[in-house]
Amino acid sequence: MSLLQGKTVVVSGVGAGLGHRVAAAVVSDGGNAVLGARTEANLAKSAGEIDPEGAHTAYRATDITDEGQCEALAALAGERFGRIDAVVHVAAWDSVFGGLEDADFATWQAVLDVNLLGTLRMTRACLPALKERGGSVVIIGTQSSVAAPSQVRQAAYAASKGALTSAMYSLARELGPHRVRVNTVLPGWMWGPPVEAFVQFTAHTEGVPEAEVLERLTSRMALPELATDGDVADAAVFLASDRARAITGQSLLVNAGELMR
Repeated sequence: MSLLQGKTVVVSGVGAGLGHRVAAAVVSDGGNAVLGARTEANLAKSAGEIDPEGAHTAYRATDITDEGQCEALAALAGERFGRIDAVVHVAAWDSVFGGLEDADFATWQAVLDVNLLGTLRMTRACLPALKERGGSVVIIGTQSSVAAPSQVRQAAYAASKGALTSAMYSLARELGPHRVRVNTVLPGWMWGPPVEAFVQFTAHTEGVPEAEVLERLTSRMALPELATDGDVADAAVFLASDRARAITGQSLLVNAGELMR
């Protein structure tokens, strides 16, 4: 039997990369995917590719900094499929670079509003439905929250995701009596649109082949190639499924063995 047969999963942050792969994995594993992101055109494109007949997808433009929009996305899942069994949080602001010395704390606050509070808003909007029969909350975090990368500096992003991982422990305790599990997937360097763009940009800037830049990344891995956004999506689907029914309050690194804990 498919991992998510008959289940409904809300997926935030659906665009061209990881969010799309998570939604696609939900449908391919027998579930219904309710897609949210700020740009409706991206949602329509993703849903059309995943589920051309529209039987197993629904979508609504959603900004997770707006509590009402989070509630509307959760309501759509109930209206269309009658239930929510899991929510996978992909939506994040990951394009703020720099460290402490050059920090613009107003921007840091905005990053926290999206990555930390936005995820919590979306979780709370789904809670009434999740508590009806139990379910799963899956947070997409980042390896950067536990080990800063040397190639790029993203202190605001790492701090916001680290705060979210800490919040996970409290949520797992709070929601456990309702049979709602809360876990985090921590991707490392993940082959998909953002890392492809990084490799291309670095190769162009340094005047070296893309293969050389990619080799710098893969040389640090225990496995001989990067994890992909599909690998991360598969981990999220596992944690959303009943196969992970006894797992809560845990962080799972999906990083081809770059960092081992």
